[in-house]
Amino acid sequence: MSEHEPVRHNPNIPEHLRNPEQDGSILLPGTLKERMPPLYSQETEPDPLVVCKFFDPVGSWTWYATEGSPVDEDGYVDTDKEKVDYLFFGLVVGFVAELGHFSLEELKTAKEGLRGIRALPIERDVHFRPQRLSEISRQHEEI
Repeated sequence: MSEHEPVRHNPNIPEHLRNPEQDGSILLPGTLKERMPPLYSQETEPDPLVVCKFFDPVGSWTWYATEGSPVDEDGYVDTDKEKVDYLFFGLVVGFVAELGHFSLEELKTAKEGLRGIRALPIERDVHFRPQRLSEISRQHEEI
């Protein structure tokens, strides 16, 4: 678990059975980071592969990442500055579905200030299997 990753628990899983990397509470485990294509590596691919899915467990927002890279404080990948966040590119389904960038920090802090059930943090879908962006888009058109 990353030292910067907040400790989050699913209350339905007993403490002795918890594995944060497998229960979705760690948004970007090392194994996923290793599999993530770097930013801009799929920009010429007509139908890029969606590698992972993040979702709001009590809302309708969903983020599908096709690629990502560590970035510095200015959001740049290709500098010698210390990397302080992780920037993804993919499909964001909120009020509308659109392609764009979103950061790990945004996912982690999206629920700050909320209370009650609405404060449940964004999770990574551990059951999601990589698939083409066209398939994901088609699924959201059917909703």
